[in-house]
Amino acid sequence: MAKVNIKIEGVPYQVEAGMTILEAAKACGYEIPSLCAFNHGECSRGSCRVCLVEATGARGLVASCVYPVAEGMEITISSPKATEARRTSVELLLSNHNRNCQECEKNGKCELLHVAILTGAREGLYEGAKTPTTIDNLTPSIKRDTSKCILCGRCIERCKNAHGLSILGFEKRGFKTIVAPAENRSFQDVPCILCGQCTSVCPTGALMEVSEIDKVDQAFRDGKYVVVQTAPAVRAALGEEFDMPIGSLVTGKMVAALRRLGFKKVFDTNFGADLTIMEEAHELLDRVKNGGVLPMITSCSPGWVNYAEYYYGDLIDHLSSCKSPHEMFGAILKSYYAEKIGIDPKNMFVVSVMPCVAKKFEKERDDMGHDGMKDVDAVLTTRELAKLIRRSGIKFNRLPDEEFDNDIVSDYSGAGVIFGATGGVMEAALRTAVASLTGKEVEKPEFTDVRGLDGIKEASYNVNGMDIKVAVAHGMKNAKVLLDQIREGKSEYTFIEIMGCPGGCVAGGGQPYVKPCFLPNEDDDILDTYKAKRADALYREDEMCKIRVSHKNPQIIQLYDEYLGKPNSHKAHELLHTTYNRNRKRFK
Repeated sequence: MAKVNIKIEGVPYQVEAGMTILEAAKACGYEIPSLCAFNHGECSRGSCRVCLVEATGARGLVASCVYPVAEGMEITISSPKATEARRTSVELLLSNHNRNCQECEKNGKCELLHVAILTGAREGLYEGAKTPTTIDNLTPSIKRDTSKCILCGRCIERCKNAHGLSILGFEKRGFKTIVAPAENRSFQDVPCILCGQCTSVCPTGALMEVSEIDKVDQAFRDGKYVVVQTAPAVRAALGEEFDMPIGSLVTGKMVAALRRLGFKKVFDTNFGADLTIMEEAHELLDRVKNGGVLPMITSCSPGWVNYAEYYYGDLIDHLSSCKSPHEMFGAILKSYYAEKIGIDPKNMFVVSVMPCVAKKFEKERDDMGHDGMKDVDAVLTTRELAKLIRRSGIKFNRLPDEEFDNDIVSDYSGAGVIFGATGGVMEAALRTAVASLTGKEVEKPEFTDVRGLDGIKEASYNVNGMDIKVAVAHGMKNAKVLLDQIREGKSEYTFIEIMGCPGGCVAGGGQPYVKPCFLPNEDDDILDTYKAKRADALYREDEMCKIRVSHKNPQIIQLYDEYLGKPNSHKAHELLHTTYNRNRKRFK
């Protein structure tokens, strides 16, 4: 890459040609206040005017996030003219903002407050009319509050970049402009897949997950038998909420914290993941052997399931009928487990800690329950769990490492652990499917061809003379490529894994915010590597597991022997499988 010579505050530097001033300043050790920096262009670039600087060759002040460096350019960040202009920009944003910071759920992670502090913004300098407010809290997953929106456009771009969708856009004109679904509708009235990626990039509290902390608190007050399960991706990210490096594996401390929060039992959703593999792998083998609908597509990601129902209802038969792991586990807890420990399942309250906002919607689906009970009663995101821990005064970093409860539904394999990474479900399923087809265990359980962050990955395996071609996609923009092939009759795959969120569950819409201003100890490239670092944490735990294939989990074997009979049995279908809505309002 060609280099150019510039000066920042009179000090000479050499930087890559093509960089913006903002990028070059960051590379040289400066932090220019900004509300769009390092979000991969996911904003209305230059619109907020928070990053104004002086630069030779420019007429007046320039927005450093869009203005490119040039040979010999001299940049001044700290001049009175630039600092006053940045402060005024932030003050104008605050003049149309709901400044209930103390009550705001984004308190402590608000980027607007961060730049207000950096620029020295003055309280109440500009007062006047405010844009009319819309509050949308009608879905179980996402709520929208336009009184806190700063019109940065990050959410709009994330929806396009991740999914090829445009659920959100700029509505109305002039001072009345807001970010909203078309015609300012509720999320429940548009084909939003409720993945929560928009909440991950929102710099304020304008887009947030719907909190269920109060619901959990009430269950404790009501004397319910409250148990908790945690998804594998949570342990790979929770530490970031407590200033640990990205990729820290905090399984033991997470368990210790949950136990101190008062849960009767602390379980690992990986047990449910192993159960999912048993059902899903045998469903695949049955389709292969008996001429079922192929390719079969995984059904663990509720965001992806929403997308399939909205946009590809004609392909619903390709989806596995398996519930997601936490729903399967909830069903087992309220049937087999409750029976074993002798409690009324109606008095059991199952909490799932998930990296996913769409799981909040999933638990409300009509088919996610039995005998008049929901499989799962509440879903907390990783961020909500961190709030609970901080609220309770627990010093997370000082906690000892503790084990999950040693019970009849506690064992899990490495195959269950890797569910949280894109390609993980595919690899876990292959470990069991290949063993079932060949009648012998695979020597090395790693199927590394389906690992990594490529948008679409594919691999082919010859098993007992049978060619099994598989594909993995994450983010609906990538999934659409594979789905269109199926629709056109051109797909050669046997099995496809699809995850709603780019990177898989490790980058789910309920995971900790990855923003440089709140991660001062991380390298500058964190936005390019954080997904891989979190995934690597799961692969490390997989390697540490004594059992690395789902069908060797002794408690899973016991569950089938004592209760379910065999994979895909009638009993298993009653509890562990679901149906889909092929007639959900279709959008093309």
